[in-house]
Amino acid sequence: MSGIHPTALVNSAAELDSSVEVGPYTVIGPHVKIGAGTTVGAHCVIEGHTTIGSDNRIFQFNSLGAIPQDKKYAGEPCELRIGDRNTIREFCTFNIGSPGDTGVTQVGNDNWIMAYVHLAHDVAVGNHTIFANNSQLAGHVHVGDWVILGGFTVVHQFVRIGAHAMTAMCSLLFADVPPYVMCQGQPAGARSMNFEGLRRRGFSPERIAVVKAMHKALYRDNLTLESAKERIAGLAQGQPEAEPDVRMMLDFLEASSAQRGIVR
Repeated sequence: MSGIHPTALVNSAAELDSSVEVGPYTVIGPHVKIGAGTTVGAHCVIEGHTTIGSDNRIFQFNSLGAIPQDKKYAGEPCELRIGDRNTIREFCTFNIGSPGDTGVTQVGNDNWIMAYVHLAHDVAVGNHTIFANNSQLAGHVHVGDWVILGGFTVVHQFVRIGAHAMTAMCSLLFADVPPYVMCQGQPAGARSMNFEGLRRRGFSPERIAVVKAMHKALYRDNLTLESAKERIAGLAQGQPEAEPDVRMMLDFLEASSAQRGIVR
């Protein structure tokens, strides 16, 4: 394959599309599959049962598919799956999953992942996210679509981050972040909703008004969480266009554990 640098070590059992490019001194293991149009920079290590889709741009010095940092791991064939059109900048570490969960660490499509990001075992990342430098995700974290993590954001294990949420730089997350919420602090607290991000993604004024009303119910009117959910459930009656937004919020809140809770 002409796209593979002569100093790269690609195991003969690895499955690489003929259009894949691999930089100098990169090592690719036997259980790796890489799709068409993906480029891998110099000095990367891609190992384990790792599947990478099409048109990804993987920069130099990345470690993808190493075993989880979990003392209980005993060599099970867990996986790392990366979708299409992702940008993965320098010095990122993505581990495979663990047998204590799904066994899969998952990254979706069209994500922009900056330098030094860590994805621990069984992390699930959606689509169209942006992770700024040094974002660190512990095991079993779930991240929805269009999430933006500010630089040096640290996420505790099992935390969930809802779609369109955003964190400020140096945020420390111990609790779930509902959809649309912007949070900041150590530990992070809710500050507002991601209204500008919603406008940029084509949300109508009517949908944004419903998101504002959900924020008011959750954070401004001193309601209990149960009372806030009841109010949120009625918001779509006058705005049918916003019904999916209301349903996504309610589904997220219903799935939050009492132990973990949501950012307040």
